[in-house]
Amino acid sequence: MCNLYTVRKSAAEVAAHFGVAAPASFNTPEETLPGYPGMVVREADGERVLESMVWGFPRPMKSKKTGVPIKPKPVNNIADLTNFMWRGIAPKPQWRCLIPLTGFAEAEGEKGSMTRTWFRVKDAPIFAWAGMWRHSDEWGAVYSGLMTDANAAIAPVHNRMPVLLQEDEYDRWLHGSLADVEAFRDRVFPDKLIEMDRTTELWSRRAAKSAETN
Repeated sequence: MCNLYTVRKSAAEVAAHFGVAAPASFNTPEETLPGYPGMVVREADGERVLESMVWGFPRPMKSKKTGVPIKPKPVNNIADLTNFMWRGIAPKPQWRCLIPLTGFAEAEGEKGSMTRTWFRVKDAPIFAWAGMWRHSDEWGAVYSGLMTDANAAIAPVHNRMPVLLQEDEYDRWLHGSLADVEAFRDRVFPDKLIEMDRTTELWSRRAAKSAETN
């Protein structure tokens, strides 16, 4: 599953790529993690807009010890479209969005010392992940990304990957039927378009900070 991605471009550059107006004030981190803000492109009143939303639909949680409600868990990947979290919005284009990114990472290695392996789309400084969004009582506007089986380029690292969209597919994703959504989920993204970069960056920020102080 994808739990880390980057947008190493300014809001103005992202807005230009998607053909939308650049927001006057817009701050999101280069590295996006579940439960934190990220950039999203959606349609509003017939026009595409660039907005900040929280990455992950809130799933209510209760303490295993006390049964008392605790902080919700962000569900940031969409796997089963029939799940109660998605089945009400998956058929409705108004809840579709494009998630801009410049790369996404998967973890490799031994637990506790996993490193980041990055993936990018060749010749695409900015590309898009097929997403869905909604309003939530807990965190306001939230979004999540659709997942699919990994292609041959990503399979050595992980068995799943984001549903990546090419520029000529944006409209179909934003306006298509449930059958179109399912077709995107089931198709194989071309192996030859994926670039992989294995790094020595520690996956966990906590582990990285500990390593720096030891």
